[in-house]
Amino acid sequence: MCGIVGIVDCVSRREIDRGLLAALNQTQLHRGPDGGGLHVEPGVGLGHRRLAIIDVATGQQPLFNEDGTVAVVFNGEIYNYRDLIAELSALGHVFRTRSDTEVIVHAWEQWGERCVDRFRGMFAFAIWDRNRETLFLARDRLGVKPLFYTVLPDGVLVFASELKAVMAHGEVARDIDPCAIEEYLALGYVPEPRTIYRSVKKLSPGHSLSVRRGRPVAEPEMFWDVRFTLDRTIGVEDAGEELVRRLRESVRLRMISEVPLGAFLSGGVDSSAVVAAMAAESASPVKTCSISFADPAYDESAYAEQVARRYRTDHFVDQVDSDDFSLIEDLIGIYDEPYADSSALPTYRVCELARRHVTVALSGDGGDESFGGYSRYLRHLAGERQRACLPLGVRRAIFGPLGHMYPALERAPRPLRARSTFQSLARSAVEAYFHEVSIVRGEARRALTTDAFRRETGGYDAIDVFRRHAAQAQTDDPLALIQYLDLKTYLVGDINTKVDRASMAHSLEVREPLMDHPLVEWLASLPSSLKMHQSEPKWLLKKSMEPFLPHDVLYRRKMGFAVPLGRWFRGPLRARVRDSLQGDVLPSTGWFDRSALSRIVETHENGVRDMSATIWTLMMLEGFLRAERDGTRRSDGRSSAGKDVAAAGEWPMLAAAR
Repeated sequence: MCGIVGIVDCVSRREIDRGLLAALNQTQLHRGPDGGGLHVEPGVGLGHRRLAIIDVATGQQPLFNEDGTVAVVFNGEIYNYRDLIAELSALGHVFRTRSDTEVIVHAWEQWGERCVDRFRGMFAFAIWDRNRETLFLARDRLGVKPLFYTVLPDGVLVFASELKAVMAHGEVARDIDPCAIEEYLALGYVPEPRTIYRSVKKLSPGHSLSVRRGRPVAEPEMFWDVRFTLDRTIGVEDAGEELVRRLRESVRLRMISEVPLGAFLSGGVDSSAVVAAMAAESASPVKTCSISFADPAYDESAYAEQVARRYRTDHFVDQVDSDDFSLIEDLIGIYDEPYADSSALPTYRVCELARRHVTVALSGDGGDESFGGYSRYLRHLAGERQRACLPLGVRRAIFGPLGHMYPALERAPRPLRARSTFQSLARSAVEAYFHEVSIVRGEARRALTTDAFRRETGGYDAIDVFRRHAAQAQTDDPLALIQYLDLKTYLVGDINTKVDRASMAHSLEVREPLMDHPLVEWLASLPSSLKMHQSEPKWLLKKSMEPFLPHDVLYRRKMGFAVPLGRWFRGPLRARVRDSLQGDVLPSTGWFDRSALSRIVETHENGVRDMSATIWTLMMLEGFLRAERDGTRRSDGRSSAGKDVAAAGEWPMLAAAR
């Protein structure tokens, strides 16, 4: 696990400022405290921060081929690197190290851009090929590792593992993208390929970008996508046996390490299954790390303890106080752009705990998406059964007006709250699922934002993110469609972002056996009835794990990794909420209605409705915008024009947009 950075002149061979490159690289010190390297040649600068995991002695980067004409900087792990070393050696390539990084160099020489097809792992890398005068960027299939980039007006391309490193380049414009704000309000993160800044993009998962010097920078190309074929004929027993075999293989590959290794153990099905597989593959006790909560409503530690005892793991537990909100300000700096998943708080804590004992930790992330584990899947499928009774056009004509006219009655008994039912019946499957996962929903976003905001977005609606992905899904199966949408959006923008930034803040590598792409592809070939069976989520995983895990762990109600926001916002953080939502930062953008912000606060404080998710989303946005306005996100504290932002009290990143 590392951090990469680069400055490449795509037009000519102008000199690269080595000091600037070093400064960008240093912003990612936390990603790689074990060493750093720079390479500069005419028109090209590559930087790397290293967290040494494999080939600790000789795996330094940037790393080159035999004659020094191909260089790579790489963040991640190629788990099948040993097989690729053998294959490439047989083809005549000479290896000077035993690292997975050198595999990338020789794979590029052998297979060119299609080298990505051969890699099994999590990765974001950049290759510079001097002979071809080509820069090649690639990101892993499921977006475990991040990669940001921008092309400056003079043709210089800047890339890095974190947004802060790109923004440390003084010529990158800081204009805020209002469409990114729209997406963030709906989803709680800014989904790929957008970032909060107009000028910077994320390279999407399963995509590569090839840049030939002297030619215009083209759009990224997709090299992988998951297809939910659902066409494999197999019984539950055979599928369970195959799943256990595949899980153990995935775990075994991810246990390759020259440094201490362990696992997160939440007490949920996914992390428990990973620990069970690790125990089967390990001759010594597995190190496991858990977080307990003082509030029993959020505490799963007893279930984690059951698994730890069963497999006699070396188990470490830290308790998080019910009022542990001291990290709120830190999150703003860690995530670089607005990010609203409050489980980032305990995730940060469990990474902090794990790093005291191991350098690498395996997680259970990705299981809900591939196995069908979210409770929202059950709700969506129930709605789909209702919607299937009539064609969409008929439903829109009948239930659309009813949903508009019927009063909300949010505090009435459920049978009288028909408005939401009418509105649900009038939606398509994609619209219904987008509504289900949205934090600030459509009508609420429109009430919260101003006419000026809508003019700047051109009327853009964040649902277009889901529509764009749904058009590529190639399935009309109700469960498969929303699994695909989550794999493309929530898994990448929320889960993987949360874990990458929280773990890298502690120089901890987290590996993801349930996101092994052959496993994901195989699961996508299974019928949905094996994943969601008689309203039992993750049915196949649970059945396959019955010989290995306690019944209570497998079949208890899913809790999640939550914190008591509702209570915080009516109690110890009440003043902070008022400062954030009723202060000047959000309204001063011209994008937010001051009275709507006040209504949100009052509605929550009076107990009329739990608005904690909306409040948290706005608090994180306000913190980001406040830091941006005051210049505290800049390494030099100044605007791109050289004027002190904090003293001027201006919004230069908004002025350019108007």
